[in-house]
Amino acid sequence: MCLVLIGWRAHPDYRLIVAANRDEYYIRPTESMRRWPEVSGLLAGRDIGARDRAPGRPPGTWLGLRASAGRFATVTNVRNPLDDRADARSRGALLMDFLTDAEPLPERYVRDIASASDDYNGYNLIVSDLETLWWHSNRAGDRPRPLSAGFHGLSNAPFVTSSRLGPDTGLEARAWPKVRAGMAALRKVVESEPDSVERYFDALSDSTQAPDELLPNTGVPHEMERALSAGFIASTEHGTRASTVLLVREDGAYEIAERSFGPLGKPLGETGFRGLLRST
Repeated sequence: MCLVLIGWRAHPDYRLIVAANRDEYYIRPTESMRRWPEVSGLLAGRDIGARDRAPGRPPGTWLGLRASAGRFATVTNVRNPLDDRADARSRGALLMDFLTDAEPLPERYVRDIASASDDYNGYNLIVSDLETLWWHSNRAGDRPRPLSAGFHGLSNAPFVTSSRLGPDTGLEARAWPKVRAGMAALRKVVESEPDSVERYFDALSDSTQAPDELLPNTGVPHEMERALSAGFIASTEHGTRASTVLLVREDGAYEIAERSFGPLGKPLGETGFRGLLRST
């Protein structure tokens, strides 16, 4: 994922609200969100293009809900071309390890990976058992930490931007423009039409590029930095491949929907599921 917007206990009727865009090269083999035959209860897209995928092993993913176990996870990469290793493990494995663990505890999981040998390129990881929500980045100086009730956003920098419930008092200066705009749009939908999946998709469709003076410097050419600054990226080779909306109600009912896109943002299809989580 390259833009993840989260409302965590931000509405009395909803435990978790997620609106996220996955940006990737269009040629990378991918299957849209579906039920996985290899993992009971898992709803997720399938990243079948990972270099280190072993024959016969299920692929990784970038965002998944394991409804039968009440678990959610998503990941973004931390963009730094000089830091990338060709022999690194696929970041999708981080999600699969958590989603398929027999008895996962988010805090234990992120603390374990933070203290283990780092076999990955830079990432931001979010994991939840729908009781707690944890963030960890292997390129941040911070230790893993729980996220409090409120709104949270992350992209391809090694930090998460957070805003508490109550009056919107603004975000920290280092927040990337598309995270700042996305969190404002998410808050507006949660406060006005929290059950409208269409409105969340609208928030994810913003293709506005940031002005040059607000662009981050992540080590890519300036023109590419400008193109990547949009919440929704539509180009010929790399762009937003999927937009995903997840709503988990306090009573355990959930709805998850995904829209897929091709080059230049061409719509390719939509899929969605509803159901009831295990008791939360």
